[in-house]
Amino acid sequence: MFRLLKFLRPYRISIFLIIILTFTQAISEVFLPTLMADIVDIGIVNGDTGYILRVGAVMILVALIATISIITSNYLSAKVASSYSRDLRTKVFRRVASFSLAEFDRIGTASLITRTTNDITQMERITIMGLRLMLRAPMLLIGSIIMAITRDVKLSLFIVFIVPLLIVIVIIISKKSMPLFKSMQEKLDKINLIVREGLTGIRVIRAFNRISHENQRFNKANIDLKDTAIRVNKIMAITMPLMMLIMNMSIIIIVWFGSIRINTGEMLVGDLMAFIQYIIQILFSLIMVSMIFIMIPRASASANRVIEVLDITPSIVDKGIDKNIAAKEKKRGYLEFKNVSFKYEGAERAAIENISFTAEPGKITAIIGGTGSGKSTLIKLIPRLYDVTEGSILLNGVDIRHMSQKDLRSKMGIIPQKSMLFSGTIAENIRYGKEDATIEEITHAAEIAQAMEFISEMEDGIESKISQGGTNLSGGQKQRLAIARALVKKPEIYIFDDSFSALDYNTDAKLRRALRETTHKAAIIIVAQRVTTIRKADTIIVLDEGKIAGIGNHDSLIRNCEVYREIVSSQLSKEELA
Repeated sequence: MFRLLKFLRPYRISIFLIIILTFTQAISEVFLPTLMADIVDIGIVNGDTGYILRVGAVMILVALIATISIITSNYLSAKVASSYSRDLRTKVFRRVASFSLAEFDRIGTASLITRTTNDITQMERITIMGLRLMLRAPMLLIGSIIMAITRDVKLSLFIVFIVPLLIVIVIIISKKSMPLFKSMQEKLDKINLIVREGLTGIRVIRAFNRISHENQRFNKANIDLKDTAIRVNKIMAITMPLMMLIMNMSIIIIVWFGSIRINTGEMLVGDLMAFIQYIIQILFSLIMVSMIFIMIPRASASANRVIEVLDITPSIVDKGIDKNIAAKEKKRGYLEFKNVSFKYEGAERAAIENISFTAEPGKITAIIGGTGSGKSTLIKLIPRLYDVTEGSILLNGVDIRHMSQKDLRSKMGIIPQKSMLFSGTIAENIRYGKEDATIEEITHAAEIAQAMEFISEMEDGIESKISQGGTNLSGGQKQRLAIARALVKKPEIYIFDDSFSALDYNTDAKLRRALRETTHKAAIIIVAQRVTTIRKADTIIVLDEGKIAGIGNHDSLIRNCEVYREIVSSQLSKEELA
């Protein structure tokens, strides 16, 4: 947890001011019981009204100083803690954004969300508590002990017994609560996962009538979290009453022995009143420390989870970048796979194996194969969402591992299998491909993508609002907008990952014809399930169990590739084949 304190360095001036203000506040609070004792022992006993008024005025001034100090200190503490959590969230978010898909697969999206939100909130709470109480408590504790000893040395021996007792209680509670708090955060991860799956998959859940099953899953995880929280709260519930019991018993004992010493003339009434105040301050300081220690286990568990994210080194990094890439690039939009193999972490066998082919500008390269043949895996290797296990991928004659990820992906327009749209307008979503795209460029891209058909029918045209995830659009409309988003970028390589599956045959044909006319300077790679989509491709790569079963155009594959013939015959009639 202490490793994360480095994020507080930018606020060291504010922290220094908090320390000064906290010290001023502690001195003021320690000084007040002494002034009260003087009023009783000197002013009241001697009937000196003038002395009472003078010392009373000083008490008011000291109280005002303490009040101003604590208000300013609390304000700065809140500002520092919130800024600290903001910086930490930014750091975690940027680190997560640099992860490859392998890191996402390892940790899980739900857990990453919890770590970026709930765990960092726990860090913010412990920071603000630390700045407000952890600094104040030791100062008040030490000052009160010193002042208590000056009032009565013998009665101060009581502190020797009570302080260690409270410290032992705090340590025991911390040890018991630490594993439970860590378990709570992990169970919160599980609830987030179930909620996320339930919300994103609500259509499937309802279609298969599995609402009761999902309710049971959620209830089980929720009850599990509740049971752990109850166990933690039972420990916490004991803490404060136990501390208050010890404090009240201590006051009773002090009043008992103090009255005896007053009767014997060894102690003044004002000194006893001041001593009781100092004992209360000592015990209150220890209670404040105990509150901090109660929160530390949960914050520590959260901190470890945040550190785990920050300590992950992305498997795909910009390392060994060739600064003379521009000079080495042979031509624009030339992609080559050389004996590429890839194996997922923990998998028994390679997802794709010994893949070699080239995709050239002005030509369409299509990839087809059965389910699990490795089509989507192959596509993910091109923008380095994963890195190849063996072999190499060359773009314009340069190994993509020697290019920065930003430069590599700037040369590509990727249309994923599942179209992802963001809340905002249609224009904003298309402009996601090119930030400075003009209205004319956006409209032109939408026309090529066959999206203007439905956009023109919408009330606000390209300025029409899209809900989160594009839920107010059909699957085909979302796919066409995703295609327009890639087209407006005008990249060197277009990658269509089964992006035509939601389109009807007529729209599919129009779109492919428009693509040929407008993307002749770029290489086009199409992953498809339909033979009709890729039938006229210049090169068709047939995958089977991660290996190339055939490569060539439609006619040559019909003659020479058994796997391709089976795919074609399952989709086209004899008349269509002819």
